[in-house]
Amino acid sequence: MGEIMIRTLSRFAAPALALPRAVKRGVVLALDAALCILSVWLAFYLRSGSFTPLSGPVIWPAVASVALALPVFITSGLYRAIFRYSGLPAMVAVSRAMLLYGVAFAAIFTFWGVDGVPRTVGLIQPILLLLLVGASRAAARVWLGGLYHQQLRKASLPQALIYGAGSAGRQLASAMSNSPEIRVVGFIDDDDRLHGHVLNGLPIYNPSDLAEVLCVSPITDVLLALPSVSRQRRNEILNALKPHKLAVRTLPSMSDIVTGKVSLSDVRELDIDDLLGREPVKPNGLLLNLNTHGKTVLVTGAGGSIGSELCRQIIKTNPKQLLLVEMSEFALYQIHQEPQATLAGEGLSVNEPVEGAALEKPDSGDEPDIEIVPLLASVCDEVRMHEIMDTWKPHTVYHAAAYKHVPLVEHNPAEGVRNNVWGTRVCAEAAMRNSVRNFVLVSTDKAVRPTNIMGATKRLAEMVLQALAEVSVAVAAQGGRAPTTRTTFSMVRFGNVLGSSGSVVPLFREQIKNGGPITLTHADITRYFMTIPEAAQLVIQAGAMAQGGDVFVLDMGQPVKIIDLARRMVELSGMTVREELQPDGDIELTVTGLRPGEKLYEELLIGDNPKPTQHARIMKAHEQFLSWPLLEQKLNALSIAMSVNDVPVIRGQLQELVSGYQPSGEVVDWVHMALEREALANE
Repeated sequence: MGEIMIRTLSRFAAPALALPRAVKRGVVLALDAALCILSVWLAFYLRSGSFTPLSGPVIWPAVASVALALPVFITSGLYRAIFRYSGLPAMVAVSRAMLLYGVAFAAIFTFWGVDGVPRTVGLIQPILLLLLVGASRAAARVWLGGLYHQQLRKASLPQALIYGAGSAGRQLASAMSNSPEIRVVGFIDDDDRLHGHVLNGLPIYNPSDLAEVLCVSPITDVLLALPSVSRQRRNEILNALKPHKLAVRTLPSMSDIVTGKVSLSDVRELDIDDLLGREPVKPNGLLLNLNTHGKTVLVTGAGGSIGSELCRQIIKTNPKQLLLVEMSEFALYQIHQEPQATLAGEGLSVNEPVEGAALEKPDSGDEPDIEIVPLLASVCDEVRMHEIMDTWKPHTVYHAAAYKHVPLVEHNPAEGVRNNVWGTRVCAEAAMRNSVRNFVLVSTDKAVRPTNIMGATKRLAEMVLQALAEVSVAVAAQGGRAPTTRTTFSMVRFGNVLGSSGSVVPLFREQIKNGGPITLTHADITRYFMTIPEAAQLVIQAGAMAQGGDVFVLDMGQPVKIIDLARRMVELSGMTVREELQPDGDIELTVTGLRPGEKLYEELLIGDNPKPTQHARIMKAHEQFLSWPLLEQKLNALSIAMSVNDVPVIRGQLQELVSGYQPSGEVVDWVHMALEREALANE
């Protein structure tokens, strides 16, 4: 009831503040006159103990009170004060005026006396009037002052429209009604039936009328409350908003709004995945669960961008055990804590090994117990990886551990070869020795006709698995190992993932936030993009279809031109690009030149004969490779060059091994260049 009264008073306060000054003074004069009459009536009640009608002798003190009080109040300046700012000085002025009034009123009705009017009324009534007038000023300050300041604060906030007047839009508007960050002033909706109507006090506009609305209101932001709309429709809306130079933000997908409540904290910046223009394919539950549900699963590089997302997706399939293998202590700590929080939120039970004992968790009924084991290890450590796989006997290994940053690997090539090639070989051979059923390598589109060390090492890692897959089949066929326990090797190749370490999206967003410039390595550079969750799900599903030596390629959709991506991000931030045709733009685009080993375009296939699979987004490629005896011999030669950091020889051997590898530029290994400079200085 109290909240209803407060809302009602607040609703009437706004019109009261909007009244002309003269009207406000007239209202207060009438109020004070009414308080004079009320105080006389109450004074008679206090004197006689019963309510006396305002007639006969009683009418005279009422008339006298109005006739005396209003002139005194006017001359004392009580009606020049702004009541919403009333403070101690205003109350002092009221007290001074009441003192003058009280002396005059008491002189007439107490000292002089009037027939039919008790003399004590002359003393009681001024006291009552003082209390009533003081209370009226205090109430006006509380009622009008707070709302006035609130209106001033709201008027200074950025104004926003919510695109979508559905349940998500209504919840968002409600949650933001008292937001200190932004003020919602209306809705936009595509439904013709809603145009011109008012929802929770906010008008609903037609999208085609947006230009007219912007001419009237200084709107800076549009919040997309369309959690279930298709990506194609989202792009149509974004293209329609583009000319208006508005900052666009969005709500997460409906599946992310688990609680059914929406708040300002749920609103996020638009990611490039909102702009890709293609719908993600729903995962095949059978393929997702085939190699993970109820099984022991090992993920290398578990703290990385792809590795950590693989862990999140695997957790959802309820494995028996999840082994997290990571070289970075901090990254391992982070990903170890995150799945436990995820499981706790989903009501599952976690058994965490702590000093040899399982940490007891509350009983979760019929839900399975998932043991999460954090393991510090380098994938290049043969003894450690064999020890891990021999101890837990994993059913499936997802090998995501790799150095993936092209310029860094180009400057440190021997370490790139050691981690990406030898790390893969060590893990794959440990898997074979310990009867791991499935081994899935996370590869990259940079392995196709590479121009850099990183891409060449990833292609060589693929070749290692292809050769070992042939060996695994041969061993099983000879009876050296039961066919059901041979290791099935496969690799999954895809392009850039959004939000990964080194991704351009967070870099561009930070540069826009800082006022620019946005740095591009080349105006024509293009890349394939995919969201991290979608990529991780497809990796798991592709591995489930493997038969041995398969090279799976993910359908990444159409490549995205990076300069177009940068422009789109600037425009959706409500700003403009500074260029020749628009010298007064907000953000400048700067081209810095290609980095060592960087390609303008990426490819996903070496050959031209991909075959479809049972999943619409996964293709199977057939790539040439060397048999294991020959490849092992060449790997041993590469190992010798790697051990002495002979980078020119390393590059030459990679060219010989990896079809299509064409190094771009000179050797840029830091150690190699430092030794060259030293040699030149000594000549």
